[in-house]
Amino acid sequence: MVIIFVLLVFTAGQFLLSDALSGRDKALAQLQQQVNELSDLLAVEKRTGAELREGAASLTTQLQAAMAERDTLRTRLGELAARADQETARANEATGKLRDAEATVAADKEKVELQLKELESLRRDIEALKTVRAELEAKVAALAAGQQNAQEAGALRDRSKELEARLASEQERTALAQKEITDRDIRLRDLGERAEKGEAALSAEQQTSRAARAQVEELSAQIAALRQQLAQIAAALDASEAKTKDQQTQLADLGRRLNIALASKVQELARYRSEFFGRLREIIGERPDIRVVGDRFVFQSEVLFTPGSAELGGPAKRRLDPVIAALKAISDKIPPDINWVLRVDGHTDRRPISNAQFASNWELSAGRAISVVRYAVAQGVPAARLAAAGFADNQPLDPAESEEAYRRNRRIELKLTER
Repeated sequence: MVIIFVLLVFTAGQFLLSDALSGRDKALAQLQQQVNELSDLLAVEKRTGAELREGAASLTTQLQAAMAERDTLRTRLGELAARADQETARANEATGKLRDAEATVAADKEKVELQLKELESLRRDIEALKTVRAELEAKVAALAAGQQNAQEAGALRDRSKELEARLASEQERTALAQKEITDRDIRLRDLGERAEKGEAALSAEQQTSRAARAQVEELSAQIAALRQQLAQIAAALDASEAKTKDQQTQLADLGRRLNIALASKVQELARYRSEFFGRLREIIGERPDIRVVGDRFVFQSEVLFTPGSAELGGPAKRRLDPVIAALKAISDKIPPDINWVLRVDGHTDRRPISNAQFASNWELSAGRAISVVRYAVAQGVPAARLAAAGFADNQPLDPAESEEAYRRNRRIELKLTER
């Protein structure tokens, strides 16, 4: 009868609490909706921040690669510029040599032309002397044929000999001039070949210089393009950093708002639970077999189990029925998004046990907790909202070595908590 009275009082308390909690449930639902929205926004912002960080890392990698390529191109440009300078110096040197050769050739050509003119003059003199000689020889023959005086013939012979000597001298001079002209022709050919080689070398050097200049211009264009890319990457990094800072600010604000909302929700739930257990404590009052300690229901083991047993008898089940009914009523009011569970903890005293069913107090305490859970499931409490745990004698309420302490430590605790 006492248990039925307690059950009636508990039911009346539940009815009184339902009106007070209905408005709070609506406010709590609205608050939960706001928390869910903030959580979604926070998740979106986190994904955006992660994407921005990945983009910034990619841009940083591209920037480093572009800077390395720029340094490589600068080094290559310096090498090509030095090579172009060397080729230009060599071209200038070849040009100077070619000019010197051209000047030497021009001077030798002038000398050759003078010698050719002299040679032509000598040839004309030789032809004239040959003509005079022929005339003299004709006269000598005529004189010999006409038997003119011997003195005139001797004079003609003397003049003929003189002319022959002069002719020999002119021929010798002509031979020497011809030899000198031949030597100068050889020198001219040698100088011409050297000039051609110099022109070919100069052309090759100029072509190499043009190719080097083209490479330098190409590398300069590539460096300019890289500088433009670096400027674009730097601008993108600045924009990304600015956006990341803005996102971090927004994330911090959302996190603060979410923490405030969660703290408010936790406080609200704690207030509901405290108020509920306060009302339940007022309804049940001081009873030795059913106690409310903080947020826990505490049953002495003797109330539910016989010594050394984990079986629930009929009286034990009737003692559990009001608590199970209250739990079912509470489960209907708790919002579905709150992940709660009723934990059933079994405790024993320090005296060891060893029988065919239980090897130690661990098995006994766990078996009793499981029996209570199974009965609650049989009464309609969802199995997902129940958990059983055995603690043996490791969490005593009274460390004393007495029958009263042993009795207090043998207990079953029901605790409504979050999963």
